[in-house]
Amino acid sequence: MKLLIKGARILDPSQNLDLEGDLLIEDGLIRTIDRKIPAEAATEVVSARGLWLVPGLIDMHVHLREPGEEWKEDIESGTRAAAAGGFTAVACMPNTKPPNDSPEVTRYILDRAREVALTRVYPVACISKGQKGENLAPFGELKEAGAVAVSDDGRPVADSGLMRMALEYARSFDLPVISHTEDPGLSAGGQINEGMVAARLGLKGIPAEAEAVAIFREVALAGLVGYPIHIAHVSTALGVEIIRRAKESGLPVTAETAPHYFTLTEEAVLEYNTNAKVNPPLRTAKDREAIRQALAEGVIDAIATDHAPHGPLEKKVEFPAAAFGLIGLETAVPLTLNLVREGLLSPLRMVELLATSPARILKVPGGTLKPGSPADITLIDPEETWVVTEENLHSRSKNSPFLGWEMKGRTVMTMVEGRIVWRS
Repeated sequence: MKLLIKGARILDPSQNLDLEGDLLIEDGLIRTIDRKIPAEAATEVVSARGLWLVPGLIDMHVHLREPGEEWKEDIESGTRAAAAGGFTAVACMPNTKPPNDSPEVTRYILDRAREVALTRVYPVACISKGQKGENLAPFGELKEAGAVAVSDDGRPVADSGLMRMALEYARSFDLPVISHTEDPGLSAGGQINEGMVAARLGLKGIPAEAEAVAIFREVALAGLVGYPIHIAHVSTALGVEIIRRAKESGLPVTAETAPHYFTLTEEAVLEYNTNAKVNPPLRTAKDREAIRQALAEGVIDAIATDHAPHGPLEKKVEFPAAAFGLIGLETAVPLTLNLVREGLLSPLRMVELLATSPARILKVPGGTLKPGSPADITLIDPEETWVVTEENLHSRSKNSPFLGWEMKGRTVMTMVEGRIVWRS
């Protein structure tokens, strides 16, 4: 089968490509990109006038909750939400029940993905056994089973010696290391950002320094070992400044942030809104601006959603008892498009943050439209407006702080290896 997509704005940072034209898919691979390809060259033609055609988006930080908490999300519902959001691949964090600290759990995730997933699924395994921060997980066996990276996401690795060993061990297996940067001595018992809003609500705060101290340790260890560290969900101006200086010094560090950190501030939790309770917490307007500038300047390398589904039992409770986390797969594209409309990001930079860089950091296929590459493709209508409601979200959980928001921009088609897995 030959599928021709005609008249799209084709954006591919890996080729520095921004042109209006056509793309031909054959046998699941991208065959040709040109300004005009005759319709006779294909067995099916899709008109994409007014749409952006980009490499399939890759979310390098999601929680699919399977195994163990399938009432919140599972691999089928999570990848359905991913496809609806324009993601052709997701990297799932290891804090499942049981945690992904053994090759058996890694293989289970991949077997389930082959059965039910709409997108590619890349398991991220634990740094430490049981995420307890005491002993390293078997990195070699985990990679052989299919893990693409290691992280104790959801919990920081508090022991600096163990984190050094993790980087040395990961280097032996060429496994990316993703760090949840949080100093538990500073964050213990915290609910939201430490500041005026926390004081007003009578809640214990988490200072920005809880993130900054941990980021400083990680970049120092990366320099000591000579192996890259990837910093997850950066939320603070202090953290951005440490990463900036580390990069200027030549230290091997990459970083991601999430749409909620460049869109919302701590004021979103006023009225005790548990859907806006996340870890790290939403910060100040100054922090939000620093994150936005870091994305524009290249200090932060990728945008990832940290999609963290929770049901009513975890969210519709008193604020201190509520779980941390929000869902974000289906709102990432329009929220990032806001930065394009404001002139902070070019369209090519947006695609780099959401597709090309995640593929590079995780060392997985994708993030490109080069001929011969798998046809993992996202079609985006940058002008379509829609309102976020529980009914039109495909995630099993509905814990979004953007419920009721009008969004501009939406994925209209998602393709994996030339197969249409989502169409609006």
